[in-house]
Amino acid sequence: MIELSLVLLAGVAAGVLNAMGGGGTFVALPALVAFGLPPVTANAVSRAALVPGAVASAWVYRRELTPVGPASTKALTVISVIGGGVGAGLLLVLPASSFDAAAPWLLAFATVILAFGRHLSRALGSALGRSVSMSSRAILIGQFILAMYGGYFGGAVGIMMLALWSIGLGLDAAVSNPMRITQLAAIYLSATVLFLIASDALSASLLLTAMLVGAVIGGFAGAHLARLLPALMLRGILLTTAVITTVLYFLRG
Repeated sequence: MIELSLVLLAGVAAGVLNAMGGGGTFVALPALVAFGLPPVTANAVSRAALVPGAVASAWVYRRELTPVGPASTKALTVISVIGGGVGAGLLLVLPASSFDAAAPWLLAFATVILAFGRHLSRALGSALGRSVSMSSRAILIGQFILAMYGGYFGGAVGIMMLALWSIGLGLDAAVSNPMRITQLAAIYLSATVLFLIASDALSASLLLTAMLVGAVIGGFAGAHLARLLPALMLRGILLTTAVITTVLYFLRG
């Protein structure tokens, strides 16, 4: 019961983080690995568990969706679903050792994006000029690549989406956040369907259920809290979690 309670709390934290700015993977994946699941299985379980939380957050924001440039919401969502499925397929097809070796570096990459993504967005946006705007095709190609990454690993993929939209279209992160959450739900949903069919995620059904319940609570609450907490405080908590998790993964390897 103690173990399940801790996993449930990790699910709440992951759901809150995903709803408020991204980074739930930094909590969910290490928590499941700490309780004995192999990294690939833990990745599949965390992805499946975070889907309902992402959907709950998307429901809260359903009236605040704004299009991403010239790309239609329907086309963007379809691309997210397809890309998420492709990334999940790569996770299942490639040897488990590949993910074990890549996980610390993926965490490090996501941490760097989290720490410096906004500065990079502003610098590139300034260099490119706001008059430069991505075409619908470019947006969809970029989204497909990010969705594949999200299906395979997922760490900070929502932050990367905001960075892409900010650089290429000049969209404000706060305005884009509801669409980010919706696309995150689409990526996780397609990956989860594949994981539940082809992976051993269901072998850890108790841990999956505990994290799922927590993620729903966290996702719903986080979407409301996102409008109340200072953005700086949230970023500080998220970045601290990301750095600690990345260091521990490297030490573990």
